[in-house]
Amino acid sequence: MLKKTLSLIAAALLAGVGGQALAQAYPNRPIRIIVPAGPGDSCDILSRLIAPKLTERLGQPIVIDNRAGSAGQLGLTLIKQAPADGYTLGCGQGGNMVIVPLAYAKVAYDSRKDFTPMAMMASNFVALVASPKTPFKTVKELIDYGKANPGKLTFGTNGEGAFLHFATEQFRMMAGFDYMHVPYRDMGAVFTQMLGGEISASIGSFISVQPLIDSGKLRLLGIARATRSPDYPNIPTIAETVPGYASGGWFGIIGPAGVPREITNLINKEVNWALQQPDVRERMKKLGLEIHTEPPEFFTDLMNKDFENWGKVVKNMGFKPL
Repeated sequence: MLKKTLSLIAAALLAGVGGQALAQAYPNRPIRIIVPAGPGDSCDILSRLIAPKLTERLGQPIVIDNRAGSAGQLGLTLIKQAPADGYTLGCGQGGNMVIVPLAYAKVAYDSRKDFTPMAMMASNFVALVASPKTPFKTVKELIDYGKANPGKLTFGTNGEGAFLHFATEQFRMMAGFDYMHVPYRDMGAVFTQMLGGEISASIGSFISVQPLIDSGKLRLLGIARATRSPDYPNIPTIAETVPGYASGGWFGIIGPAGVPREITNLINKEVNWALQQPDVRERMKKLGLEIHTEPPEFFTDLMNKDFENWGKVVKNMGFKPL
């Protein structure tokens, strides 16, 4: 009995030493961050923004590897298949980790089982904009117009089953109006059609529509935050008219399932440090991104809540996976 007890104590001590040794040894070679999108994407910008800071802190090169394709599925599949040793990380976002699995019948990964959420980096919010050729100037006026003119109010999005399509559907269901959905290949085409009045309104990321708003090409009706933005206190929220409506995306560093806790904690700590550096904060503010420096559990909880929220939206709108 004594021998067994001593053996268990020795095993526990060795496990503790092993964990400490792992944390101390890591990293001892370059770390790759797979970005499941092309250059210029939000995940790409964020990953390249923090990479030099992580190199400074971790003492190893951070290599950004863009793997665009299949709405992010290609890059995420590569992350899933990588060894869980902390040397292959990735940038995940709400669109490809939550919306894609809900929108497509066949997806090569399970976001809640195949990845380790490590560090939430940022979130953004969407805005409701209208063509300047439309009569409505407020969220309420748009809703009233949609109710009074069934089928005449048109909303453009970047595709059937895309995040912005679901965000528009959630807005419709919560506000109780009707509209005609007009999908395009990208938001650039939507905005072009809005300038000429062919499309009435759209929901898009605030940072993407801001230049068009400032130039008078689009009319801003409201932003999808729970409360007004400290940076834009004069812009009303959609929730002031439709209580509870808030929508936006998020971006974070992930790894394959099974990354040791010590490595996850280290990456979380250093990413959070990088995000708090003045030059990084200033750039993210200009990009319209809100910084997050919470522990890994926050990231996991947020993703689970998003699956629940958007799962209900998909069910209620009667959407059939593509």
